[in-house]
Amino acid sequence: MQLMTDYFAILLPLIILQLILLVTAIVHLVRNDRLSQGNKIIWALVIVFVNIIGPIIYLIFGRKED
Repeated sequence: MQLMTDYFAILLPLIILQLILLVTAIVHLVRNDRLSQGNKIIWALVIVFVNIIGPIIYLIFGRKED
């Protein structure tokens, strides 16, 4: 049981970080009018399916098209 508590203490901050990055990137993507629908779909897939790294990639490279 102690092992489960140790994992939870490590995973909880990562889960919270993932959710914050995911929501931030998706909100920015939806509000971005300069991207075409096709690009928005591709970015949305990257953000959602490439866990923590996907939103970071969008926030670094996708915002440059802003």
